[in-house]
Amino acid sequence: MSVPAVAPPRTGRLARAAATIATVAVVLVLGYPLLWILASSLRAAGETATGLSLWPQEFTWSNYTAGWSGSNGVGFGRFFLNSTVVAVGAVVGNVVTCLLAAFAFARLRFPLRRFWYAVVIGTLLLPQHVLMVPQYMLFRELGWLNTPLPLIVPKLLATDSFFIFLIVQFLRSLPENYDEYARTDGASPLQLFRHVILPLSRPAITATAILTFIWTWNDFFPQLVYLPLVEDSTAPSGLHQYAIAGGLSAPGPMFAMSVLSLLPVLLFFVAFQRLLTTSTTTGRMAAHLPRPRGRR
Repeated sequence: MSVPAVAPPRTGRLARAAATIATVAVVLVLGYPLLWILASSLRAAGETATGLSLWPQEFTWSNYTAGWSGSNGVGFGRFFLNSTVVAVGAVVGNVVTCLLAAFAFARLRFPLRRFWYAVVIGTLLLPQHVLMVPQYMLFRELGWLNTPLPLIVPKLLATDSFFIFLIVQFLRSLPENYDEYARTDGASPLQLFRHVILPLSRPAITATAILTFIWTWNDFFPQLVYLPLVEDSTAPSGLHQYAIAGGLSAPGPMFAMSVLSLLPVLLFFVAFQRLLTTSTTTGRMAAHLPRPRGRR
């Protein structure tokens, strides 16, 4: 005798439908500016300023070729190359140095460790613009202006205290028994870092790399200050240079380059989204790893 299937409650179906409609509405509201920029990159010059619809009257694909040719004789590809150099250098610097600094604060024991960690965290309270003037004077004396060095070298010195704090909190969630087990086997601090901490730090490394790339690629003010020349500009400051050079009178190419400037961030996030999710799950599992109780 077959048992008749029980239909789900009507209230449950209505709740799921309402949640779906609300989610779609929120996505449309949040995604409208991006869709509008994409549509504006394909509009004719006289249509962009007043057009609020998401469908251009005439698809002007030449906006992308005109925008890629750049302004003041500098192609937009040069701006992309400059942004790539700065972003990659910042990612490598933050991942390596912030991980090493966090390892020292979280796992090593040295005099005034808590004091120096408090000093590092205290730098989070300093606005970026307060440090801009002394840093500018220092980099000017070093002859680093109009080069990517002011944007990359500080990352090699673990100056992003936010990522140090982030990694320290992650390392503190890992069992310290593994450190004791490694030291019992005669492991040095460097071997402890290489064979124990580094393999378990994949979630923190992934999060640091993704956030550093996105923030560095989208950063505008420091790059505008340290790279004032047009040929040294990155993508955000290159868009600014394009607007100054007359992009407001023909905004289609400027919007086209805005779309291309968003693509690296979007592709980078999509490429590493699964890795970030997997690493986060791995990090949660690492916090619950069985504690070793002795030698075997």
